[in-house]
Amino acid sequence: MRGCQVFRNGGSALDACEEAIKCLENSGNTNAGYGSNLTWDGTVECDASIMDGSTLLFGSCTNVSLVKNPISLARIICERQSRMLALERIPPMSMAGDGATKYAQEVGCIMLEKDQLISGRAQRLHNHYKEKVARFEDINKIQINYLDTVGAICVDANGNTAAGCSSGGLVLKVSGRIGQAATYGAGCWAQNSPDISVSTCTTGNGEYLMKTFLAKEVSQDLMSNSSHDCPATILHKTFKDKFLESPFVPQGRELYGGALSLVYYPKTYNGEVLWSHTTRSLCVGYMSTFQRNPKFVNSTLPSYSKPGESIVVNGQNFKLPI
Repeated sequence: MRGCQVFRNGGSALDACEEAIKCLENSGNTNAGYGSNLTWDGTVECDASIMDGSTLLFGSCTNVSLVKNPISLARIICERQSRMLALERIPPMSMAGDGATKYAQEVGCIMLEKDQLISGRAQRLHNHYKEKVARFEDINKIQINYLDTVGAICVDANGNTAAGCSSGGLVLKVSGRIGQAATYGAGCWAQNSPDISVSTCTTGNGEYLMKTFLAKEVSQDLMSNSSHDCPATILHKTFKDKFLESPFVPQGRELYGGALSLVYYPKTYNGEVLWSHTTRSLCVGYMSTFQRNPKFVNSTLPSYSKPGESIVVNGQNFKLPI
């Protein structure tokens, strides 16, 4: 709803994408911004990225702990990609840790004191799993449940797209770990052409999403639909061939992944919202400026399916062939 309000006020796809993710970062109920999962050391380390389909510029930040809205810092880094620094130095595309924090202060991001991003829910979750690790001394025996990455995909009246994502990472992650939400081609992708505009954001096992460049692969397969196949069919094929059966990810393990995509055809003013996942569930909300209220979908795998053995595409379940 916040994103649509941006459009009604004349904002761009990039404006709407940032605003939608800021709302999620501030909620305290998601694993992004305030409420992010805590690292093994009990701190918040946020990742975020955003991409502008009209310019193909990308910006990201990682391991930031004092920036209220990491997506806003990522957006500033993205936009400043088009301006060379003094002495013709190339501006950064990704920034991390203390350097990113100092930069955020310089460019006017809202900063917080240490621990202000830690919610009561995140602290309780951290304590709960830390106690389990101490008791069983083997993290592989522990089933960790958590809310994962948040993301947004938007298209404006001119057919320009934007995509972004933000995450606090895994519960009890190693301090300094970089996730897909801050990685080029893995967390988000947006690209425009005169005939079709596509944007995608992802969630799931960050390391596997990074190895397969899932956001980029999904978006470009949807863009290059020369045979005019059903977009849902293309999404299913990409998920199967380039993620679940990719030679870059371990086989025989549960591979958790999800992708939310927007396909828009500027010449006919039509488009589709698509999603696919192997996670137990994927929460999707969507809205256009013609709607008064957003619509929500909680897409789930059947109870008899195991992640990695079944794919949900737009609410329809597909079992992988044996």
